[in-house]
Amino acid sequence: MNRPARHRTALVSLFLALALAGGALAGPLESATAAYDARDYATAARLFLPLASGGSPTAQYALAVMYAKGQGVTKDQEEAVKWLRRAAIQGLASAEYDLGLACRDGRGTAANDAEAAGWLRKAAEQGVAGAQSSLGAFYETGRGVPRDHAQALAWFRKAAEQNDRGGQYGLGLMYFDGDGVPQDHAEAAKWFRRAADQGDAGAEYYLGIMYYRGYGVSPHYADARKWYRRAAEQGVPAAQHNVGLMYSIGRGGPQDYVEAYKWLDLAAAGFTASAAEDRARVDADRDAVAKKLSPQQLAQAQQLAREWKGK
Repeated sequence: MNRPARHRTALVSLFLALALAGGALAGPLESATAAYDARDYATAARLFLPLASGGSPTAQYALAVMYAKGQGVTKDQEEAVKWLRRAAIQGLASAEYDLGLACRDGRGTAANDAEAAGWLRKAAEQGVAGAQSSLGAFYETGRGVPRDHAQALAWFRKAAEQNDRGGQYGLGLMYFDGDGVPQDHAEAAKWFRRAADQGDAGAEYYLGIMYYRGYGVSPHYADARKWYRRAAEQGVPAAQHNVGLMYSIGRGGPQDYVEAYKWLDLAAAGFTASAAEDRARVDADRDAVAKKLSPQQLAQAQQLAREWKGK
């Protein structure tokens, strides 16, 4: 079964870190933050720099965010990581989390799963929900740490209880597969729905499967098509394939060969070379639908696919 990839790369809010600042630096930090808030990024960078050089972890984190985004300074991921590391060493949770993600993704530094796990753990222990769900994913797959379902479950649950959609999705997967817990499709559906309601594409895809097959919920093709379509709109190739098939046979809604071809064509483009068998199946399904289209309909479907790719 094809699993949608996890993508958790967003920086923690700058202002969350700034809100923790105080003491003698409060005045200068307030001035720098006011400039940032006014989108006067050049002034903000100028004001944050001496504070960061003087050892303020909050200012260091602020500069890291600005270098990562190219706000008031030339975008430079290596410089962003430099300032993240200085703030993280001082125990700033948001910096620990973002440094963990940078080490995981090889963004501004060499990819290093073990180092990533170490920084994510530090942030997770300080209660950062995104770090908790990311650390859970490391334990689930054995990335940077020994594989440990009990640890994965514990960290996913901590994140899920903070309404983190990554934690909710992770819990859903574990209950769906029965990894480290008794398989429980009803419990999986509960957590997938919570994540899907927050727009998690993987959870949307799995809800499509569950409504189609009646896993943990009453089978309902219209709901299956709805959730597959939502995941498809977020670029999940397996969901694009499935919703294309549902359009082609009129299951869960009206039959529409033009829409079917569009989604099957998008799915074919989305599967990588490592998924050659999946790509071959999609190609065959798309070609079968193409035979049912007039030349004008085929051109329309191809145009719709091109327009979607151009979004």
